[in-house]
Amino acid sequence: MGFFAGPVLGQQSTRYDQFELHHSIVYTTFLSAEVAAEYGITRGADKAILTLSVRDVNSGEIAGRPMVIEGRTWDLITGGNMSVKEIREGRATYYIVPFEFLDREYRFFEFTFLPEGAASPYEHKMKVQLWRQG
Repeated sequence: MGFFAGPVLGQQSTRYDQFELHHSIVYTTFLSAEVAAEYGITRGADKAILTLSVRDVNSGEIAGRPMVIEGRTWDLITGGNMSVKEIREGRATYYIVPFEFLDREYRFFEFTFLPEGAASPYEHKMKVQLWRQG
C-alpha cells in the first residue's frame, strides 16, 4: 500500500509556469501504524505532515517528479527549517514534511522548490489551521 492511498485533507495545487505543485496536509492519526513505521513518521494527536509533489503539465506526466525543496515552517511558539523526506514509489517522487502543531492555531510554510527541468526555483507560501485529533 502506498503512502498516498490514505485520506488526504485539503488537496490543493498551485501552478508555476508549466509546473503544478500539489500540496496537502495529512493528520498522522489517519495513517495506519504500518504506513507510519514504513516512512518513519511519528503518529500523534498534535502531529501532521505536509505532502508535496510537482509535475510538468506540458509533458503530460501524471507522476510527481524530483525537486529540491528548502524552507521553513513556524507557528506562534516554534519554528525552524523544514525537514523534508523524499519518497519514491515506482516512477513517482513525493515529499513529506512532518511537523507538530498547536491546537486551532495557524501553521505557516514558506519554501522554494526547484523541479527537475526547471530553469530557476519557485517560491511558495501557505498557512493552515489545524485541530488536535483524538
